Amino acid sequence: MALSVDSALYRCQRLAAEGSAWTQSESTPLLSSVRKRLRYNLNKWRIVFPNNKRLQKDWEKVSRFYSGNGIQTTKYTLLSFLPRNLFEQFHRLANLYFFFLVILNWFPQVEVFHREITMLPLGVVLLVIMVKDGTEDCRRYRFDKAINSSKTKAYDEKESDYVEKCWKDVRVGDFVQLQCNEIIPADILLLYSSDQNGICHLETANLDGETNLKQRQVVKGFSNQNTPFDPEFFQNTIVCEKPNNDLNKFKGYVEQPDHKRIGFGSESLLLRGCTIRNTEIAIGIVIYAGHETKAMLNNSGPRYKRSKIERRMNIDIFFCVGLLFIMCLIGALGHGIWNGNFSERPPYEVPDMNGNYLSSALAGFYMFLTMIILLQILIPISLYVSIEFVKLGQVFLIHSDIDLYDEDVDLPIQCRALNITEDLGQIQYIFSDKTGTLTENKMVFRRCTVDGNEFSHQENAKRLETHKELDSDDEDWARYQHFALPVIKIEKPDTLKQKNTKPMRRCQSARARFQGHARKKSLGRCDSLQSQVAFSSTIEKDVTPDNRLLMKVRNAALQIESSASFPSAKDTYSSTSVMDFFLALAICNTVVVSTATEPRQRVTVPPLMKPSGISLERIHQLLQRLKLANLGQSFSLTQSSSDLGASVNAKNSKENPAATDSYNKDDISTHTCSNSADGDYDGDGRADAVPRKDSIEIGGASLDEVFGSVSQGHLQPEFCYEAESPDEAALVHAARAYSFTLMSRTPEQVTVRLPQGTLLAFDILCTLGFDSVRKRMSVVVRHPFTNEIIVYTKGADSVIMDLLEDPAKADINMGRKLIRIHSKTQKHLDWYAQSGLRTLCIAKKVLSDDDFQKWANFRREAEAAIDNRDELLMDTAQHLETKLTLLGATGIEDRLQDGVPDTIAALREAGIQIWVLTGDKQETAVNIAYSCKLLDQKDTVFTINTENKETCESLLDLTLEDVRKNSNVERTKRKFFGISLSSSLPASVAPSPDIGLVVDGKTLNIIFQGKLEEKFLELTKYCRSILCCRATPLQKSMVVKLVRRQLKVMTLSIGDGANDVSMIQAADVGIGISGQEGMQAVMASDFAISRFKHLKKLLLVHGHWCYSRLAKMVIYFFYKNVSYVSLLFWYQFFCGFSGTTMIDYWQMIFFNLFFTSIPPILFGILDKDISAETLLSLPELYKSGQNSETYKLSTFIIAVLDAFYQSLICFFVPYLTYKDSDTDVFTFGTPINTISLFTILLHQALEMKTWTHFHWITMIGSVLLYFVFSTIYNAVCVVCNEPTSPYWIMEDQLSDPSFYLVCFITPVVALLPRYLVLAVRGTFRVSPILKAQQLDKLPKEQRDREIQRWRSRKQGIPTTSVVSPSDEVDRTNSNLHVSQFLGQAAVTPHGNNDTQGLSTPEMNHLRDWMLNGEGNSSTRRCAGEETTAANFLARPCPGQDLLEPTRIPSPGLFASQLTSDNAEELTPGSHRRSVSSVTL
Repeated sequence: MALSVDSALYRCQRLAAEGSAWTQSESTPLLSSVRKRLRYNLNKWRIVFPNNKRLQKDWEKVSRFYSGNGIQTTKYTLLSFLPRNLFEQFHRLANLYFFFLVILNWFPQVEVFHREITMLPLGVVLLVIMVKDGTEDCRRYRFDKAINSSKTKAYDEKESDYVEKCWKDVRVGDFVQLQCNEIIPADILLLYSSDQNGICHLETANLDGETNLKQRQVVKGFSNQNTPFDPEFFQNTIVCEKPNNDLNKFKGYVEQPDHKRIGFGSESLLLRGCTIRNTEIAIGIVIYAGHETKAMLNNSGPRYKRSKIERRMNIDIFFCVGLLFIMCLIGALGHGIWNGNFSERPPYEVPDMNGNYLSSALAGFYMFLTMIILLQILIPISLYVSIEFVKLGQVFLIHSDIDLYDEDVDLPIQCRALNITEDLGQIQYIFSDKTGTLTENKMVFRRCTVDGNEFSHQENAKRLETHKELDSDDEDWARYQHFALPVIKIEKPDTLKQKNTKPMRRCQSARARFQGHARKKSLGRCDSLQSQVAFSSTIEKDVTPDNRLLMKVRNAALQIESSASFPSAKDTYSSTSVMDFFLALAICNTVVVSTATEPRQRVTVPPLMKPSGISLERIHQLLQRLKLANLGQSFSLTQSSSDLGASVNAKNSKENPAATDSYNKDDISTHTCSNSADGDYDGDGRADAVPRKDSIEIGGASLDEVFGSVSQGHLQPEFCYEAESPDEAALVHAARAYSFTLMSRTPEQVTVRLPQGTLLAFDILCTLGFDSVRKRMSVVVRHPFTNEIIVYTKGADSVIMDLLEDPAKADINMGRKLIRIHSKTQKHLDWYAQSGLRTLCIAKKVLSDDDFQKWANFRREAEAAIDNRDELLMDTAQHLETKLTLLGATGIEDRLQDGVPDTIAALREAGIQIWVLTGDKQETAVNIAYSCKLLDQKDTVFTINTENKETCESLLDLTLEDVRKNSNVERTKRKFFGISLSSSLPASVAPSPDIGLVVDGKTLNIIFQGKLEEKFLELTKYCRSILCCRATPLQKSMVVKLVRRQLKVMTLSIGDGANDVSMIQAADVGIGISGQEGMQAVMASDFAISRFKHLKKLLLVHGHWCYSRLAKMVIYFFYKNVSYVSLLFWYQFFCGFSGTTMIDYWQMIFFNLFFTSIPPILFGILDKDISAETLLSLPELYKSGQNSETYKLSTFIIAVLDAFYQSLICFFVPYLTYKDSDTDVFTFGTPINTISLFTILLHQALEMKTWTHFHWITMIGSVLLYFVFSTIYNAVCVVCNEPTSPYWIMEDQLSDPSFYLVCFITPVVALLPRYLVLAVRGTFRVSPILKAQQLDKLPKEQRDREIQRWRSRKQGIPTTSVVSPSDEVDRTNSNLHVSQFLGQAAVTPHGNNDTQGLSTPEMNHLRDWMLNGEGNSSTRRCAGEETTAANFLARPCPGQDLLEPTRIPSPGLFASQLTSDNAEELTPGSHRRSVSSVTL
């Protein structure tokens, strides 16, 4: 029994010790066998007994150890709220400090104020935080109550039926019945689905934000859906892993009474919080409940981080503590010295009851403690509360910014971390993902290569150039249909009924909510708006076919029809490659097919058609003849697993069906893993659904007639393809453009319509999903005609190309053909990558029945395993995916997001260094970097690819040496992005070109494992851009941590996928993009945006404002408290250091609590030192935050010194005014208090750059509040502070003209130095911030001209025009020379392009001519016939180092080789104007 709590093992052992208490029922032999064998690892597994009559007693004994389904996200209860909240608040040292002072003030020897009064400031602070925490917890309580009270149907063994229960009453082991549109209450193992194929569809928007549907499948062996599911007949025990937070990982098995195990995985788990879609009824057993569900384990809420200002502030508070200690020490010494001057005991000293006086030492110690109480407000306790309010206000303003709102997806910016807003203004390094972050993650099919022939799809490229994202209607779709193959005319049948199926669609809201949800049964077709299907925008769906490839498809279809002569082997290979290529695109995926009218209604039966093409039997015969003529298409597998072995035997015993019959089969899950016989199959039920083969009329028209005639009124259903990734959707849409249409998909069958209108229904034997380790996916199908078992595989070219069959093992002719196809395809892949396209290779493999049967057995054993299940499944998958036959490759464009180049250029101008960490191909990442201006055309790019530590270290040393030696720089000490660096670091890099660095994942491994981090970081300091390609999620986080810890810089990570979570969490600020890869990155982030371009305003504007506001506010608080406390300190020199005050204690408390608290808070929320337009136009202003210019040690010291000066003026001007008068203590203190208030508020006014009505109201209101309170308090307080009394003091002062004069002159004298500094600071040295503030005061047109002049002076030279990426891709030749910058190691293009005069169509034709090998080879690979010079764009041979020390003997030879052989090799399809390679 696997228990989910920490004491699971202990409890289970205690349970086992109570052997007599376990009364075994006669119907539970499994429990007895389990206890005898003791073969379950209690620390690793969970055992679930079903809650039915047969196993009721066992369920009761085990289920009590598991968590209930009720959730509690609140922190407190009514009884624990007060003590726990106080306990948490006293974790703050400042609160403990003031609590210590409160206790200290209760001792009579050191009492300064009334005991109750001393508690007031601390009490107010604690109360405010307590109210805030209580309000938040109350809101969580109401949310929990709504969730726990939600209803669902659970099986009740007493009533033998499903009854309504609250979610909180559901327990592990209960059977739960779910209906369409119902939210899942717990993590449930799916045992039954009303879907005829045992499929349940989920929408996981509540969990990960993805709106596309996910498929979940009934546990194998329980998929016979012809009979209703009866929980009483379920006698199995479920063994699975313990609760964890991995949403994509789940493993276990069902053990039957006969000890037979049936494995299951995450494909059978329904997660809590997801919504049932397109499924009338689903039944499952609860595996995890409540806080043990995966959704709750992932719900950590907003994270708390300490900002850089907060860390700096803590240091300054310690400084204030030291200052307080010095003041108190002076007071104690002064008290001793003062008393020592008396020859006799002063009359105010009172002896104790024994007549003894305090010793001087003890009296000094008491005075020390008294001074701590008196000067306590030197430590700004109100600062913490004020910062909380300011940050809440800043978050509200950021959230309300309309420029950060994405109207397309209806998402504003989300601020998940509320306490690091100011860190947005201090970022020095940005680490960004590429796919989905810099790009749109909208995959558009651009090019493909089939059988070694490249097809450019120029018509599709022209469409994409002029395409705009608009809602397409039927006319828009029809505009592109004339490019596709004509489809057979379809006659709509009179009736088409499907048993047990009802049209269903999702409810209108794409994001179901927890609150108040009720059980909703599907009511058929709703009148709601059509839901948008993921990855289905017009730009992704519409693909214009290439005419040449379209002709090849037509010829392949005609060749099948032709029976006059036996086709040649060459034609056979070509035709089958084309057909297999598009079949693989349509089949090798997990796409769910739905219709346009019912976008959430999954298509399981293709529309009935009346084809007018050739007969299916005819095609069957021709395919058999093609099979015999095709050589090298059959492969053997020496050893091979999924529980599909039984289905193979079952299918072999049947006759090969015709295509129209193959899709007529109902689900065949009874053959997969259960022992059900074929006789249970209801054949009559199928007859009503789809007519049999003999009921379909097949015309005798030839393919020439089929392709030549297009029916005007043909009926072609509009399909919607719901894919889990945009790549899959793009490939399926591309296959459909060539009339290989995916018609329907079930777990057992996939149906494809061929160009001639024929329907082919492939039996799916196994699907090996994509994972980041294999980097590929495969589907094993049985061909309906040839009865062959075929493995279709698609994946990354870096993996697939290494899994191809060795051409040397084939015959000579076939081997040559394979070598040619492999080399040409690799050349095309390199060109695709250089053009910034994402590449995928398509391959196939034919298996014999025996080989597949062996493999299926191994797969079945691996799926049923618990220990090392993932490793076993990986081994079986890798064993199958070998000796593949290459069919072709595709190039898919991931388009850049709008505004990415401008954003990156602005961030770089702001002094931020940008790194791109991606798992994509190196060539693709480099070209995207050029497109988004991460790399410039004039940059020198170093690429380091190696797997050897010595080579890597030598490359780093050589590159560092050359950069330091040849870059013309000043060796002066400077700050690099806010970090003080030694003189060895270059101060400027002009006129040498900027430097970029590209490394791959293998090189990063060597750097981390070989202790080369310091050299790597030293090299990156010289680089303006760094690209880390083929990086794993772990490597991404390691890079971020390395830079943050070693360089001591502020870092920001931004990504959109689950693979970016570790990188986001490792940075100081993590930003998630709510894109098409789900919400995992958003849930782990501090801020969430929908577009990369929003980062520009978020950092340059809001980041600058938040830092500037908060930094000035913190400095102001320290100044305010030091200035006010110093007044009390100066008074001690005139009162014998007795610890008394000249200001009433209520005035002192209210001074910080009310009179001067609101203006700085409003300043911290609303102040704008520079307008947003100027900050966006001048990104370099952001550097002030990077360098912490506003808040650093020097500004803090200046503020403290200024506070001391102002306090001296505010104290001694009234002192000199009232000197030698009969003024009492409070009459002397009231003008000082009033003057101090005016001075502090006017000081705040000088710092304010933005004045609104709120500012005027708070400033004037603070003064009025002070006078109103003082007047009323002095009028009613007669004996408030004996022996002195503040009675009528303010009234008397207001009638004295000297009071007004003092209150006017003193603040002017106190603020005069600061005012003079502010007035003349722009005379000698104008800072960029001050100049920008002056520009803001100019009229708009004049300001724009001044900003343009500023930018022109900054650049020094006119900005050169940037060649567009499309033009650079078309360049095919360039004059190269060896740059003196790096000697033999650098290659920089120079001069004009030879093809500059060609027009765009001529360029495209020339590029396609080169790609298809009709001219001289422009890119030679070391795996091919000839050897090329070493460069980083050429692909190295397997097992060969990219850089070899003997490749380039001398600079002269290197230059000659480049000029003669490789001049063309470096430039076609590349954005580069400069390419560098480092050699040893």
